[in-house]
Amino acid sequence: MGRAYLSLGSNMDAERWLGTAVTELRERFGRLDVSPVYRSAAVGFDGPDFLNLAVGLDSDLDPLELNDWLHALEDRNGRVRGGDRYASRTLDVDIVLYDDLVLSGEGHLELPRGELRHAFVLKPMADIAPTVRHPVDGRTMAELWAAFPVDSEPLSVDGAIRL
Repeated sequence: MGRAYLSLGSNMDAERWLGTAVTELRERFGRLDVSPVYRSAAVGFDGPDFLNLAVGLDSDLDPLELNDWLHALEDRNGRVRGGDRYASRTLDVDIVLYDDLVLSGEGHLELPRGELRHAFVLKPMADIAPTVRHPVDGRTMAELWAAFPVDSEPLSVDGAIRL
């Protein structure tokens, strides 16, 4: 059993897709730690704001199997592949951390996930896993967030969505 932390995001009918994803994650993995939902500007392209959150779960799947399962989850929920990497999407789910593993693999698997350098991933992670250490940097998620230049990537809590 491994401890995985995921980043979920959507900027197309986000409440629907994020809600469906969290429901499916609960059905498959059981109890989840779920962060508040944050609104942020699209990164890498000009598009509607994203809603993002983090989820912590215990997985019986290894990282490659979990990554494949998450890709199937995205596909079941309207994810269109093959276009621009930075584009609007119904659902984007990435493994951010899996235990203290450092690896990369097929299907854009990268542990720890490089997007931890962005507020939309780091802040939700700091909310649900403040004492978890970055396996390369060594600092906790809370320490990384405390050092983050928050004015560079504004976030706001979207209190209307409860998952």
